[in-house]
Amino acid sequence: MTNEIALSARTLYDRPGGEPALRKAVELFSGRVLADPQLSHFFTGIPISRLQSHQYAFLSQACGGPRQYQGESMAKAHAHLSIEQEHFDAVAGHLIETLRSLGVSEEMIAEVVGTLAPLASQIVTSSTADA
Repeated sequence: MTNEIALSARTLYDRPGGEPALRKAVELFSGRVLADPQLSHFFTGIPISRLQSHQYAFLSQACGGPRQYQGESMAKAHAHLSIEQEHFDAVAGHLIETLRSLGVSEEMIAEVVGTLAPLASQIVTSSTADA
């Protein structure tokens, strides 16, 4: 029973492998996002190391890991970018496919998506009707 309690107490950060697993996921995820012509323009001029550092810290915090995101609020960081729901969904799709490619269970992927989906209201700053 002690092992069951210990396993259930492990965070979403710990379960798939902690820091090494999350760093690998961020590396693959950022590559997918930057290669997507629908999304890449949002990252023009941002060094990949900075992007990955922010993504790692954010996902670490969101998944219960030790690294805390120290950047601007999601709303402030994305306010000037005219992000539509379709862009948010495309990024989420890349994250899902990245996690699948790393063998993360669908249950865990659903937990990650459930943690991040509410952020759409802070990140989506535009609609097709605004254009």
